[in-house]
Order: sequence, then structure tokens, then C-alpha cells
Amino acid sequence: MPLVYEPYAEQVKVWPRDGRHILAQYDDESIIVYQAYNPTVGRYASAHGHFGAGFSFSRMSWVKPNFLWMMYRCGWGTKENQEVTLALRLRRAFFDSLLESAVPSTWDREQFATSEDWSHAVGRSSVRLQWDPDHHPSGAKLDRRAIQLGLRGPVLRAFATTELLEVIDLTEFVAEQCEVLSSRGTSGIFIPRERVYVPENPSIAKRLRLAIDGNDTTE
Repeated sequence: MPLVYEPYAEQVKVWPRDGRHILAQYDDESIIVYQAYNPTVGRYASAHGHFGAGFSFSRMSWVKPNFLWMMYRCGWGTKENQEVTLALRLRRAFFDSLLESAVPSTWDREQFATSEDWSHAVGRSSVRLQWDPDHHPSGAKLDRRAIQLGLRGPVLRAFATTELLEVIDLTEFVAEQCEVLSSRGTSGIFIPRERVYVPENPSIAKRLRLAIDGNDTTE
């Protein structure tokens, strides 16, 4: 299934303005996440459909389902060692399993009674979770929160190989849109189509305190 693009100016009209949301491109079976790498890692993955040369399986690797958060992080492909932007199509069931097992990167008092409980959970988990400010194409912070997931160990290996359905090199597209943004502003740019993603299991949404229909799911 090809990646679908839409004008940013049209998408922003339907995105929520605040709250915790997972914005992503997805279908019934898969979901897209993004990473940016140096040319060695990125070109190998693009050519082979999985990660290998230069990719470290011994450290935590962070994935982001939100394209503009990735653009903020990599400076639209201008930052050193983040020149190659990849769209990575994962099995949707695998992505939901990451959400289900993720432990916050900072102590969440609503999930863990003590910092010790949280610390033990971090040590046992292979998936870390952060909610960060989402970003405007210019890089400005927004009230809406965007998710990123840190993967390590067997989960990282599964992400990089067996659970990875497709690798799409967006490097040229990113460079083109960066130029359009500089010359014409946000009215001219296209980005991958994203809508609010809600896990199939309602307990996951509640655990993550996703804002659904304008309401915090913990309420």
C-alpha cells in the first residue's frame, strides 16, 4: 500500500488542537512510524527492507508515528546523522503491543505508586514511552501532545526485521517539502496523511490517557 500524502493546510483543520493523541497513517493491518538515520543505515534499510549495516541492536531506538514531530527532531533532514528519513510500515498488532507494554520514561504517579515501582518497571520493560509537545512545521511547540516509543532488546530486533513490512525512503520528499516551506510557507507543503489513531483495545487508550472525543480516557 503506497504512502498517502495530503496538504498540511487541509489536515490541520481536522487535527485536535490539544490533548494526548497518536497521529499516524494507518490501515486495518499496518501503521507508519518514522526515523531518521545517517546514509549508511538509512540506505541499507531502504535497499533491503530491514535494518542491518550500521544499525545498533544494543541501544534504545526511538520511533515516532507523527511526521512533523520527526521533522522537528531531524531539522527536515538537515541535522548530522539524520539526513535520511524513513517511513517504516509496521504490523498494527505489533504497534499496539508496544503501546500496551510501554513504561513512561519519567515517573507517572497515576500508574505507579512509588518511584521504586516505576524504576523496577523500567528495568523489566523493553519499551519506553514519552509524550512531548507536538510541533508546527516551523518547529514551534503546540498544545497537542505527540507520542514517541523507545525500543530495545528483542522488541527492537523484531521491529527492525520480522515486524517491519515496508521501508520507504522519504529523503527526497523531505528535501522538496523543506524547500517549499522556506519559499511558500505552510500553505504549499504536503505531508503524509495522518489521522487520530486509537488502539483496538480500549484498556490501552485508558492506560495512555488518550484524549478521545475531547475527553481524557481516565475520566
